[in-house]
Amino acid sequence: MTEKSKMWLSNRDYDKAKYRKVAGRYLHNDHLEDFISTHSDKLVFKTIGVSVENKKIYGLRIGSGSKKVLMWSQMHGNESTTTKAVLDFLNSVVVDVDSSYNKSLLERTTLYIIPVLNPDGAAYYTRVNANAIDLNRDMQDLSQPESRLLMKVYREFQPDFCLNLHDQRTIFSAGETNLPAILSFLTPSSDINRSITEARKDSMSLIAGIVNDLKDELGERVGRYDDGFNLNCAGDTFQSFETPTILFEAGHYPGDYNRDVTRKFVFKALRSCLDQIMNDTRVDYHQYFKIPENAKCFRDVVLRNVNIEGEQKDILIQFKETLVHDKIRFVPVIEDILNNSVLYGHREIDAAGKMIRLMEEGSISENVIVNKIFLNDDIFELNPQ
Repeated sequence: MTEKSKMWLSNRDYDKAKYRKVAGRYLHNDHLEDFISTHSDKLVFKTIGVSVENKKIYGLRIGSGSKKVLMWSQMHGNESTTTKAVLDFLNSVVVDVDSSYNKSLLERTTLYIIPVLNPDGAAYYTRVNANAIDLNRDMQDLSQPESRLLMKVYREFQPDFCLNLHDQRTIFSAGETNLPAILSFLTPSSDINRSITEARKDSMSLIAGIVNDLKDELGERVGRYDDGFNLNCAGDTFQSFETPTILFEAGHYPGDYNRDVTRKFVFKALRSCLDQIMNDTRVDYHQYFKIPENAKCFRDVVLRNVNIEGEQKDILIQFKETLVHDKIRFVPVIEDILNNSVLYGHREIDAAGKMIRLMEEGSISENVIVNKIFLNDDIFELNPQ
């Protein structure tokens, strides 16, 4: 890869590309349609189907190259970080439409992009669609219009590569470590034996190349998912068709609950992947197995050494993402109370034996909301800032 082709790695170039009209975690069709309207002179989106509740599902085909890449985001409606990165990517193509790099990309590849596959789930900020079905477990039954549409696009477009774009929870670490998995990847299995097929080798190589490209910024804070086979999932289905498929998972960057930092790394990962595809560059696929497998070593807040009725305990708190008046609120909920928890907190508070009580009357127990607490006379706000 030439230094010129690595321009997309610089933060300055990303800042130029970033589509600033979308931010935060709540992204739905209104935001997408505003983007489509803004760039209607250069990007021709088409309505390719409708959701359960008759919301439009948009698709975009750009480029004229022989290497065909299908990518889709917000298959789970509450996973919007990769959608923001996709809009950043498309904005970068528009902003630098005359750049030699973008011209090369569009001459060598043809991209088919579905930014929001599940617009009902996006509107309600739910993982599932309006029929309460997880679309990423419906690729064999094809019981839902959104699942059927994705399969239809796959059959008609016949991609050489598939990019399946998602968000992951804040609990994930890069291995059994205190390093959050800011990004994670997976090359899904194509059969129950998890066979290392040629298609999987190709997607493994692409993932290893992405990790190499981002190592200066992310270091060891990248994970990979277990490749247990589930043919109901989109990635496993398309991999079983011998199409190299990559699952992207946007994770938690410290303090970035709106994931407006993580979107930058997804953008760069997309660029890295497409760069390798268009230039036919690959690294040794065995490097994929050096990426640590994801573990669940984090909670959002850990209160350590809290005095509860004379005993010292650790309190594990996880934020519940809740849609309130078109904004996502992060509601702190006690998940567990343990002796000497081995888990890490994205935020850690050492109570040093102080007594805990809530701002409101109530007991300290699991499933209790704890927006503010007292540790003796000290007040702690637990919502992310």
